[in-house]
Amino acid sequence: MKVVLASKNPHKLVEISKITEQFGIELVLQSQLGLDIDVEETGTTFEENSFIKAEAVMKATGLPALADDSGIAVEALNGEPGIYSARYGFDESLDDFGRLKLLLKNTENVPDDQRQAKFVCVITMVTPEGKTIQARGEVHGMLLREPVGENGFGYDPIFYYPPFKKAFAQLTAEEKNRVSHRAQALKRFYQKLKEADYADK
Repeated sequence: MKVVLASKNPHKLVEISKITEQFGIELVLQSQLGLDIDVEETGTTFEENSFIKAEAVMKATGLPALADDSGIAVEALNGEPGIYSARYGFDESLDDFGRLKLLLKNTENVPDDQRQAKFVCVITMVTPEGKTIQARGEVHGMLLREPVGENGFGYDPIFYYPPFKKAFAQLTAEEKNRVSHRAQALKRFYQKLKEADYADK
């Protein structure tokens, strides 16, 4: 089944494809279909924004569309940046690393034992027939004080995962795809796909 990924982020395509290809989904970026749309994320939850993006791209392409809305939520900041992770600071001059540094600055006074954080991911697929399949995944860890590691993207260099005693940016792709929030969401998503007869059982 050919599905359009409602994203312009090639990192997400690589990461999600490694998992979805195992259950028969051929994922393509919207740009590969000549589509360049910016969907306004007006939702107040990961679930709402994921659905908004998937629905917009499905309508624009006429194909099933899959959207991922994800972010990091820091307990000491009452869950911020949360759904605003990709726009944290609301400063267009900031790149991924700039937003990461901003988060470190905003948590510099948070004690080591209070730096709990989680990555959240919600995957939504919307089909032209009007079917919606949605699943959520979370992974819990701690916020580091300095970025480490060369892998991953976004906030991975400052997210410490206790079971592996490493930051997400220090994990191999295989390790991350076993335990990440995105992997957890996609596993649940696959079960729902099977239940809806969209995937091989």
